[in-house]
Parts: sequence; structure tokens; C-alpha cells
Amino acid sequence: MINSLTIGWVLRASTAGFTVGSRVLQPDVPQFGDLVRVPLLNTDTSVFGLVYDVQVKDDPAVRQLILTGEMEPEAILDQRENRLVPIEISVLAVGYQQKDEIFQGLPPQPPLSLDVLYMCDAAELRRFTHQLDYVRLVLNSPRIPADELLVAHLRRSAAAQPAERQRQFLVEAGREVARLLNTDLIRLDSLLKRIRPELII
Repeated sequence: MINSLTIGWVLRASTAGFTVGSRVLQPDVPQFGDLVRVPLLNTDTSVFGLVYDVQVKDDPAVRQLILTGEMEPEAILDQRENRLVPIEISVLAVGYQQKDEIFQGLPPQPPLSLDVLYMCDAAELRRFTHQLDYVRLVLNSPRIPADELLVAHLRRSAAAQPAERQRQFLVEAGREVARLLNTDLIRLDSLLKRIRPELII
């Protein structure tokens, strides 16, 4: 199922991930740990990734508002709705789809500038997380908050499952994490405590 909610456009990319520019941050979209995708133009391939950082960039108009002390609600609303608020969303690549088949791991090529980023809906999230091979990629990714990212993503993925499957999903995810981190018990214990089935929102 194709989700029509456009989040932004690719600014820069590498095989390991990409950064997307967005005009305005919509309520609750995207969130840290969300699964997103970018269809590659003129191909049958889409790249999947996890949002690991959202930055609101410096804006001269905001600086002026702060310096003048004019923080009226109307001025703030105008700034957020009518001006170009520079927002950058950083995404870790975790898989790709070619035709109807999903592969977990780094994509064969990154998106290009101005390719469109979409939110994955619940059905896409369930389909992608049917396998958990990408968990290793997340845990081994440098320079990102990998553990926090994985916890947020797995809890959101569990919540997208049918009610009768939510607990089993987290049990399976916990087993995969335990298999990958069996020599790092402190890190493993921290992760397992935060993805317990009773913590599903």
C-alpha cells in the first residue's frame, strides 16, 4: 500500500543513509524510530530507513523574534505556518524493495537529490519487520544513538502489529537482540528491559 504523506525531499545521501529537507514539521510526523521509504525515480526500487535525528536549523527570522522579545502567540504561529522553517531529517538505511521483494541490509544505491521521502503506514511496517535481519545493522551503526533508535523502533513496530501478535513480536525481537549481543551483557540487559511486552503503548 502506498502512503501519500510526503515528508520531504532528499538533500544528500550515501549508501548508509540520507538526509531529507522538510518545509515544516507536521505533528507527530516523523518521529524518532519511524520507518520511512524513498522510491528511487524511474526504477522499481524503494529504500527503507529509520529516522534517527530531526534538526530544526538556525533561522534568522527566529533570531530576530528572540532578540526583540516579541513572542506573541500570533508571531510564533506565523513563523511556524507561513515561513520556511528549515528542518533536516536524518535517516539510517536498513533495507530496500525491488518489485515486490523486500531485502534487509544496505541498498545497492542511495536515493538521489530531490527524491521524495514518505512515511510507511502500519501495513508496510508490519511487512518490513516480518524479518529482523536489519537489527544487526542498527546495533552496529556508528555515530548514531543506535540503542535508543532500536528501542523506539521496536516498540512502535510492536504497536503496529495485531493485538494478539504484539507480545510475540517483542519476544522474537528480544531473542534476536540477545543472539547478537550475547557477549555484551550490560548492553543487552539495558535493551531488553526497555522492550518488554508490558511497555507497549
